[in-house]
Amino acid sequence: MAKSTDQRLLSVETWTEKLIYRSPMKFGGRVVTEVVILNAAVEVETAGGRRGRGLGSMPMCNVWSWPNMQVALAERAHLEFGKRLADRVRNYRETAHPLDITHDIGSWYADLAAEVVRDLDIPAPMPRLAQLVAASPIEAAIHDAHGRALGINSYDLLGPEYCSHDLAHYLNDDFRGEYLDRYTLRKPKSRMPLYHLVGALDPLSDADVTTRLDDGLPNTLPEWIADNGLTHLKIKLNGDDLRWDVDRVVGVETISAPAQAERGCRNWHYSLDFNEKCANVEYVLDFLAHLQERSPSAFDRVHYIEQPTHRDLRAHPENKMHAAAKIKPVVIDESLVDLESLLLCRELGYSGVALKACKGHGEALLMGAAAQKYGMFLCVQDLSCPGASLLHSASLSARIPTVEGVESNSRQYCPSGNDGWRDRYPAMFKITDGTIGTSVLDEPGLGFSWPTVSATSGAKSEARTI
Repeated sequence: MAKSTDQRLLSVETWTEKLIYRSPMKFGGRVVTEVVILNAAVEVETAGGRRGRGLGSMPMCNVWSWPNMQVALAERAHLEFGKRLADRVRNYRETAHPLDITHDIGSWYADLAAEVVRDLDIPAPMPRLAQLVAASPIEAAIHDAHGRALGINSYDLLGPEYCSHDLAHYLNDDFRGEYLDRYTLRKPKSRMPLYHLVGALDPLSDADVTTRLDDGLPNTLPEWIADNGLTHLKIKLNGDDLRWDVDRVVGVETISAPAQAERGCRNWHYSLDFNEKCANVEYVLDFLAHLQERSPSAFDRVHYIEQPTHRDLRAHPENKMHAAAKIKPVVIDESLVDLESLLLCRELGYSGVALKACKGHGEALLMGAAAQKYGMFLCVQDLSCPGASLLHSASLSARIPTVEGVESNSRQYCPSGNDGWRDRYPAMFKITDGTIGTSVLDEPGLGFSWPTVSATSGAKSEARTI
């Protein structure tokens, strides 16, 4: 029987905007210079007669979600998938909790992806990760609409009084009788450390700057440290060039130390992201041994290591991480697409997982619950999300108890995507002490409100209705 708080979908609309990067970002051997954002708006009505409009937004970073496909074709597939999903969702007639709605529509993704691949004459199947990214704005809008209709933050709508099924319905019997309210916070964390990205092409010092960007933002790492008061750095590494990778981290340590000393900071931290380019765990072990020998202080600052080897865990069972995970937490990112992949990574020795809003809001909450249940290290990463997508990603970080930091790459690479948001949420976008003021993410819905937007007027750059 439907609860009075359950909702049915009345309308769905999507639109896009294109953002040009301020400077190129390199990761996993690939360079990104622009991105298309897919936005979604969903109108709902609850069984109790209350209406709300929810919104979702996410970069379609197909270079990350479908790296082996021609870039323009993969981008087109993402957008076509989003368009066709919106068309199907308009015909969804059930009245249910957003977790059930998104669980139902998630069962459509494989067939829809096959249809898109066939109609666009794409020479390879669309990966599950790419499907999740393309669907994520619509899923976010569905969850956001629920809270807006009821005037309640969506993270407070996850207990048995609102949900018709316990977590065993979505996960497994280990979660019998449990609900997501057990694995999320009723209030967002007040402030959280910001993880600043050091991309493979980013200049560390003045000597690395070929053309200075005179846009009022920092250019070098010491400038960013001084301007933002940074204490957490995420370093992109190559994974196939041991000397370069070790030199890069040592270089970051060498460059950072004077800048941190100047402001009286003794404790700062690194995460290391290989973007699945390491051939095997031996590379990771060799890297850690060389780093510890070259710079014990840099080694000690490493908080965790992200996705060192190939994302397809089942195809590469030889990539076991037990030895590396005894030294530092090792998390999967690209590999995490469902509970099966989470359980498999545990078998292979990984000690944690990275959540992303771009894989679906409900999916992120469920994987966050599973990781906590099984005692795994947790972090949230943001796919260089600008504007609303950053606030959404940060809301996950702020509501999942064991997550310690927030990624915010858009302020470096596509700051134009934050126009209109900085003044609306200065605590989230104007960073001076290395932290983000996540306490503001406590409004109805996903925790924040949009300016007035529509499919014809909402985007700041190259908006078009899909």
